[in-house]
This record gives sequence, C-alpha cells and structure tokens, in this order.
Amino acid sequence: MKNSLYIVFVLLFTFGLKAKAQTSSSHTTIYKVPVIVYKGDTIPCITLRTVYVYPELHFKNKRQRRYYNKLVRDVKKTLPIAKEINRAVIETYEYLMTLPDEKARNQHIKLVEKGLKEQYTPRMKKLTFSQGKLLIKLVDRECNQSSYQLVKAFMGPFKAGFYQAFAALFGASLKKEYQPDDKDKLTERVVTLVENGQL
Repeated sequence: MKNSLYIVFVLLFTFGLKAKAQTSSSHTTIYKVPVIVYKGDTIPCITLRTVYVYPELHFKNKRQRRYYNKLVRDVKKTLPIAKEINRAVIETYEYLMTLPDEKARNQHIKLVEKGLKEQYTPRMKKLTFSQGKLLIKLVDRECNQSSYQLVKAFMGPFKAGFYQAFAALFGASLKKEYQPDDKDKLTERVVTLVENGQL
C-alpha cells in the first residue's frame, strides 16, 4: 500500500512538472535579431549603443550641486535649438549653392532671415540670459563656427557687427567659442550624456 501511494505521488509530481514546463514555455517571447554565420555557426549579432562612463561628481556644497542641476536643465533646453540651427545652416547653404546668381541668393537669405525670426523669436524670449549664452556656445559646438561667423557668412559683416554690438549690450558675445577640453569640460560631459539619453 505504501509503495503504491509512493508511486502515485511520484507520477503526479512528474506529470505536474511536465505540465508546468509546457505552460511556461508556451509564453516564451521570441526576438528576431541580425545574425552572422561564422565557420558554419549562426551567431546572433546585436549592436549595443555606446554608454559613456564618467567619474562620479563630488560637490563641495549645495551651490555647486544647484549649478550642475541648472546646467543639465539648460543644456536640455538649448541643445535641441542648437541642433536645429545646424540643420538650418546646412540646408540653407546647400540650397544657396543651387541658385544661379548673387541676387537670387540675397533674396533667399532675406526670406530665411524672416522665417528664422518668426520661428525662433518666441522661443528665444523664453530663454534666460544664461541659457542664451549657453546657446551661443552650443551653436559653435554643433556648427564648428561661432554665431558671429555664421551671421557674417550669410548676412554680411555689417549685420554681424550689428548683432554682435546688440549682444554686447547684454554682456554676451556672438564670438564666444566652445572649449570642450578647457572651460566647457563639464558642459561637454552633460551634452554627451544628454545626447546619449543617459541624463
């Protein structure tokens, strides 16, 4: 009697495990990934994005921590604008090269200037002074040219001088250059992490 109960118990336990294994395997998720065939063996090939690792920041006081948090917020707000400006510069330059003469180019530049003012003036008004100064540097980072050089190249030295003088009234400069290995080292770190989705 004991042996038969033992056998029944073992059989029930075994069938229970098989049933459990079948139900768990029926919910398996399958992912399709690219593969490489290497010496007759098929190997999944998954490209992972780069993850940037920096030493941990140590703040001496709350003021430094607030400065860093403000920098992160400002970069997140101004970096997309700098990237848009870079795209607009590239598109404008490429289109200008297709125009037949200087007159047509000047007319197009005036249209672009008008369109940019309409599009960006409301957004620029919402920026703080420090965000505006950061944007000038980020434009230099994205375009590899200072804002002054860009205005001068597209609108001429007179307008570039005018905008530079206007910026100087507020203590800013369109000639500010981005220095990722020196003054803007912390900004470059934040920009890199924001671009990569790590911040």
